[in-house]
Formats: sequence, C-alpha cells, structure tokens
Amino acid sequence: MSSLRARLAILLVLAIVAVVAVAAGVSVQVLERPDRESFRQTFAEEVRILASVLADDPAAAERHGIVTAGEPVREPGFMVREARGIQRSLAEIGLDIPVSIVGDPQARTRQLAFEFAPGEWAYLPYPGFPPRNWPVFVFYMALVVAGAAAVSLFAATKVTRPLRLLDEAVSTVGADGLPAHVPEDGPAEVRATAAALNRLTSRVRDAIESRMRLVAAAGHDLRTPMTRMRLRAEFLPDEDREVWLKDLSELDRIADSAIRLVREEVDPSPGEAIALGPLVCEIAAELREIGRVVEEVDPGMEPLSAAARPFALKRALRNLIDNAALHGGGAQVSLRRGSHDEAVIVIADDGPGIPEAVIGRAFEPFFRVDPGRRQFKPGAGLGLAIAKEIIDGAGGSISIVNRPGGGLEQTVRLPLAA
Repeated sequence: MSSLRARLAILLVLAIVAVVAVAAGVSVQVLERPDRESFRQTFAEEVRILASVLADDPAAAERHGIVTAGEPVREPGFMVREARGIQRSLAEIGLDIPVSIVGDPQARTRQLAFEFAPGEWAYLPYPGFPPRNWPVFVFYMALVVAGAAAVSLFAATKVTRPLRLLDEAVSTVGADGLPAHVPEDGPAEVRATAAALNRLTSRVRDAIESRMRLVAAAGHDLRTPMTRMRLRAEFLPDEDREVWLKDLSELDRIADSAIRLVREEVDPSPGEAIALGPLVCEIAAELREIGRVVEEVDPGMEPLSAAARPFALKRALRNLIDNAALHGGGAQVSLRRGSHDEAVIVIADDGPGIPEAVIGRAFEPFFRVDPGRRQFKPGAGLGLAIAKEIIDGAGGSISIVNRPGGGLEQTVRLPLAA
C-alpha cells in the first residue's frame, strides 16, 4: 500500500463509493420522503373517531374486532413509546388522550394504543417497521465497489505510468551503469518521459565514452615520452639511474593499468563458461612461481563454472589474490557453491586490513590506505577497480570486510553458467 498507484486507487475508490452513498441518501430523502404530517393527521382522525365511538359504546370494540386491554407496560424486548405527533394533532382539536406506539422489534410488528376510558386502552394496527432487503443492498454496494475499483485502478495506472517508467529504467541498468532504451509509445506524457530518459542515457553514455577515450589516449601517449626518458636515464650516473628507472616503472604501471581499466569498461566480447577450480589453482601456482605466498587451493568436489571473458576474469582474480599475498603477507583461497546458484570465491589474508572509515572506498581508482598516498608496495592503485569492473560485467559481485581476528576477506560471487 506504499506505492503511489495503490494510494491513488484507494483514494478514488473511497471517493466514488462516498459520492454514491451520499447521492443515494439524498435521493431517498428528496424523492421518496413520506408526508409525515399527513400521516399523523390520518391516524389522529382515526383515533378521534374510535375514541368517541368506544367511549359511548365500549361493546362496539368487540363487534368491530378492535382489541382492548390495559395500559401497555414496558418489558424487555417490547417497545413502548409516546406518539407525540399524533397527540399534538389531537390536542389541536381539543382532544387530550394518551397515545402510544407499542411493538415487538424482533417480530417487526407495531400497534397504535390509545386510552378511550379510564384504564381501558384500544390497540389498532399500525404500519410496521419497513422491510430491510439486505441481500439486494449488499449486492448493490459490492457492485459499486467493484466498478469503482476497476475504474480507479485503470485511472491510477494511467496517471502513474510515467513514474513507473523511471522505476523500469533503473531496474534495467546494465553492467555499463546505464539503463536500457525505453520504448517511446503510449500517451503524450508517457512518450515525453521516455524520450527524456533516452536523451539522458545517450548523453551520459557519450560523456562516459569520451572520458574513457581521453584516459586511454593519455595512457597511450605517456608511453612515448617515458620510453625516451628511460633511454636518457641510461646515461645518468649509477646512483641517479636507479631512482629514475624506479619512477619511470611506476609511471608505466599506472598508464598500463589505466588502459586496462578502459578496455574492461568498453570490451564488447561475449563471455563463455569457465571452470573456476582449475582457473583459481592456475593463478595460485603462477603467483607462487614469482615468490608470492599463496596456499594450495582446494577446488572442491563439485565442478563450478561461471560465464565470463576468460582473460578478463583471470586478470580480476589474479589482482585480488596478488593483493592479498602482497599486502596481507599471504593469501588463502577457497571455492564453494553458494545458496543461490552462484559460485563463491573467498580470498583471505592475515595483513593489517583496511580502516573501517575508508573501506567503502577500496574500489575507487588509485585508492591507497595511507592518507598521504605514500606507496610502500608496488602498484598503481587500480587493481581492485579493474577487478570490480570485470566481476560486475560478468553479473557477479565483490565485497571486502575486515576479519575479526585481523586481516582482510574478499568475497567474489559469480552466477553459475548454464
């Protein structure tokens, strides 16, 4: 009931039902309202005539089938009330006698009682309670509510459709972070909303591609002057050459990582089923060959496969495992099947972890834990950003948390290949 469509529909239903109920009540009061004064005058005249006849000849009651008895007494389940309107009409013609209406609400019957002699009361038939045709009334109200609900839902759907376009556009956001094309059909307002969304998507896509091309071009163009600088550094004294070559290597890693990040953003190549167990074991073996501390990986009894680009996924997992081995003093990798048809790869280490205040920024490009951005280990700060881009593009997710006993835990979830 929290959606605008539901609230608008309920408001319309209540408004329609209330209007129908008020209109029905007004119609009954205006069109079929009885003439109460004429009604009272008629029964007052009947009481006057019978009271006069019975006062002169009490035996006339038996001859004419009029019931006589004592004064009516209030009892549980038995109604007795004064007929003030009839008494006023009798008083106007100079006749002051008590008149009451008695009846049984359960049997829905009423009588008009009046005193024609001291202690003697006559009982006349009186219009009973009006019949209540509840089934017809319930059917009528149900028909009104059903019709009002149908009309209200239709109107609310039409009114809120442009708003639903926004929700649908957000739900169709792809790996590139942009919504899919929205069909421009329907009423004028809906077409205008869809066209505005499509224009916004197109402009954002153009801006992203322009910046990606700029980053790629800058990274590529940096290589030529860096090559010249590396050649010139060979002619420097030994104590200066090492410092220059180290800085140039760092610049080269940054440029290469930037180009790789752009390639992952715009790479259109389709994915294929990749066996995760052999892939993780292969990455661990390669890192051990270059001196990284990576424990043996248990691929598990069940073979698990994910749909992704082979070289891209290998690069992403290699970045994550290498980070754990390099910055955490060693990596422990495990592979298992998740609860939602997904493969779960957990990469843990025993390093210092990341402060909770900045752990949410770990996937930002060029992120460093040190606030002064000092570099204690080699790297451009793009490894996690590239890994996240690749894993998100494969339909998976990655999260990082600090382990309770110290160290970092990186969890990769990938949907299983069909």
